[in-house]
Amino acid sequence: MPREILLRASIARQAMDMWRGGRLVETYPVSTSRFGVGFEEGSFKTPTGRFRVCACFGGGQPTGMVFRGRLPTGEISPGGDEDLVLTRILWLDGLDPENANTRQRYIYIHGTNHEDLIGRPASHGCIRMRGSDLVRLYDFAGVGTRVEIW
Repeated sequence: MPREILLRASIARQAMDMWRGGRLVETYPVSTSRFGVGFEEGSFKTPTGRFRVCACFGGGQPTGMVFRGRLPTGEISPGGDEDLVLTRILWLDGLDPENANTRQRYIYIHGTNHEDLIGRPASHGCIRMRGSDLVRLYDFAGVGTRVEIW
């Protein structure tokens, strides 16, 4: 039986709810863009609307694994100022006309080396999560998972 998972990210709350079979199962704190919401290429804004996960990366990698070009580097996050993509990647594909360029913008749900900023807008357009939360979420979400960002 397929898992009916829906992820609903609230920009106002800086939180993402995971729904399964119409029931709220878990809520995770997140960080969306510090530049606000929008759809323009190069804007570093978080798009809103309806999406689906089109690809997943990082299953089985340790928490904190650094990814470049969606490939694990073998390096565990050293911290620092650079905005790193860590732990897991859920790549989003826009389903609405206004967010149809989301995949080409490389908008992900991913881990971060700036976990201290989770709970407030701080990303460059993606949805950042704590590594431990993302590992748990990754076990339920997969290609085809529906995502809503509002």
